[in-house]
Amino acid sequence: MAADWWSIEVLNARTPAAEWRDAYAPALVESAVTNRSLAWEWHTFTWGVVFELRFSDEEDWLSWRALPGTGAALDAVPDPVSGLLVHRGRGGASGAYVPRRPRRSPGSAAQAIDQAAMT
Repeated sequence: MAADWWSIEVLNARTPAAEWRDAYAPALVESAVTNRSLAWEWHTFTWGVVFELRFSDEEDWLSWRALPGTGAALDAVPDPVSGLLVHRGRGGASGAYVPRRPRRSPGSAAQAIDQAAMT
């Protein structure tokens, strides 16, 4: 039995995603638990929230996802057009952000000028 994680990522908009979580978390968690979810976790980030669920198979996930209460909660996210991501696997950040070092620009800016050749 290979259980799969599924993620619902809700991005902040005019209304913070944390307020959406506070309003819908009890109903979402209760329906997930009563519909064979093996585990669930909430994560809060500066950009929004992630609700991760673990189901034993895809059919259980699809059954939970098709519930009217689940659909109503997802329709009520702060930005339902571009602020909702639903996908298989765990969500959120992929690690700490590490900025890249600046590179020398290609072309003439990267080469030293030969003063002798210019005279």
